[in-house]
Order: sequence, then C-alpha cells, then structure tokens
Amino acid sequence: MILYNVTSSLEPTAADEWLDYMRTTHIPEVMETGFFIKSQLLRLLDEEEGGITYAAQYYCLSLEQLEEYQAICAPALRADMEKHFAGKYVSFRTVLEVVE
Repeated sequence: MILYNVTSSLEPTAADEWLDYMRTTHIPEVMETGFFIKSQLLRLLDEEEGGITYAAQYYCLSLEQLEEYQAICAPALRADMEKHFAGKYVSFRTVLEVVE
C-alpha cells in the first residue's frame, strides 16, 4: 500500500478558510477520482512560529495508481487550490510505502 502525504503550511489568516475548503471540497474531490481507498487530515502540533501546518494523507493500493492520479487528476486539483489560496500556503509532497 502507498501513502501519499501532502503537507501544507498556511498563513494564519487563511487557515480556517483552507480547512473548510479541504473538508468540503478538495478531499472529497480527490477521493471521487477513485484512485484512493482512504484519506485523513492531520494538524501538526509542533509548528514553527507564525504558521499553521496540516498533512492530508491519501492511501492507494499501488505506486502505479498514484502515478496515474498524478498524471491525470492532480494538475487540475492543484490549480484549483492555487486559484483559491495563491500566496497563502506552501505544500510539499511525499510518497511512502506502508510496510505494516
């Protein structure tokens, strides 16, 4: 199983709106692509001063599924996020293999 982790650091002024957008729009749209079997949203407790950080995690069955998602669906979903929150967040992505 593969875990696709998207960590986002937000400006405090955008955090509530971003969280609502993630819950009501972005995560449901990612899950509707059919590439993932589970998602979760976590808040980092050990944050740097002045920022709020979340990690959105998505589980899929294979690396091939993730690569297909990244090629087909991710560009439009990322563009929509940028349209709503340009300059108010920074994200980085990691891919992990679930061992146990």
